Amino acid sequence: MSLYTFDPPIAPSPGLVSNIKPRILKAEFGDGYTQASKDGLNHQRRIMNLTWEVLTAAQADEILAFLEAHGGTTPFLYALPGEAAIRKWTAEEWNDERLSVGLRKVTATFTQSFTLEE
Repeated sequence: MSLYTFDPPIAPSPGLVSNIKPRILKAEFGDGYTQASKDGLNHQRRIMNLTWEVLTAAQADEILAFLEAHGGTTPFLYALPGEAAIRKWTAEEWNDERLSVGLRKVTATFTQSFTLEE
């Protein structure tokens, strides 16, 4: 199965923050000595919080339909704004805020995926 590419109608709002928390195996010994090592091959996973501040209803619906179709478990491809690298992501959480009549704000948390699906 081929992965779909996320191509939102507009780029997310500026100010993206990349959160990385490496998975580390750590052993602490009684004398204060600590030994640490990477937990697996892909131990550094990026987590991105993306926000689309002002969207029309149609733009918000397009983004939400894509996220809902993937259901939080199916990975998709996406290149962050300003980056050439296309990475594999999942979105397990998103929010749809209705600002006023016809205007919406969508936020989503993208987690880098290392599944074997291509």
